[in-house]
Amino acid sequence: MSDPAIAVSDRPMASHQYRYVETHAWWLGTFGPHQHLTEHRLRQWVPALPEREWVLERELTGAQRWLAGSAEEARADGFDLRDIAPVGRFRAPYGDFDAGPDADLGMDLDDAFCARPRPPRRGSWQSPTPEFLQRLPRDPEVLLGRLREDNPGSWFGPFAAAVTALRTALVPAELRAAFFRALSALPGVRLADEAVNVDGHACVALVHDAGRTRTELLLDPSDGQFAGERDTLRSDSRFGLPAGTVISTTAVRTAVVDAAGELPAT
Repeated sequence: MSDPAIAVSDRPMASHQYRYVETHAWWLGTFGPHQHLTEHRLRQWVPALPEREWVLERELTGAQRWLAGSAEEARADGFDLRDIAPVGRFRAPYGDFDAGPDADLGMDLDDAFCARPRPPRRGSWQSPTPEFLQRLPRDPEVLLGRLREDNPGSWFGPFAAAVTALRTALVPAELRAAFFRALSALPGVRLADEAVNVDGHACVALVHDAGRTRTELLLDPSDGQFAGERDTLRSDSRFGLPAGTVISTTAVRTAVVDAAGELPAT
């Protein structure tokens, strides 16, 4: 199995600290023949100690990039362009922000520990948790077999499953290294030494050039941490978008901070 030679390391965390994960994203919105990218910003604070609650901020900036049609044309065709994604600051045990009534969608920071206790989710490839990641094999060949066995589909295959896990920015260095070696053995995957994410930061990329889209898994060259992704159409879409259109792109940065809600210095 080939070695993509991507350096990996983890930032040390004290028990009182949080891993800060910030995502700047342009995601696709489709309204019949009218399609655009909308700008999102997400900030998440993941505690070092599992009993402390996670905090998530979701922001829609209002910026749009129309790829086909326009807002005026979409409204004229009867489409409601309001984004239904929840925005604001949310708190939830174990990062279970979609847990329904037990997830607090407006709790003040001073009420951080008032939510009803709930056990951690077991997790899955579609919704990975720290506990799920901890159970994954560290041997690259075994991990590749697990990826293939658990994710045989075309829409959510081994590469997509691995990207979903790495997207959490919670994959420890040893497991990240195993993922990179496993992914390099998949057909259609190559290493690109020179790539940039949507914020213009230099990255290393593992590129999956197969199927309907080309997916670039973007990595920080200093530590192998997830730094974003980009999906580009490899052929014309049935909604009229031409091959070469970027339909999703993100930049992700991580840091260690002392409190939920705190922003890193740089």
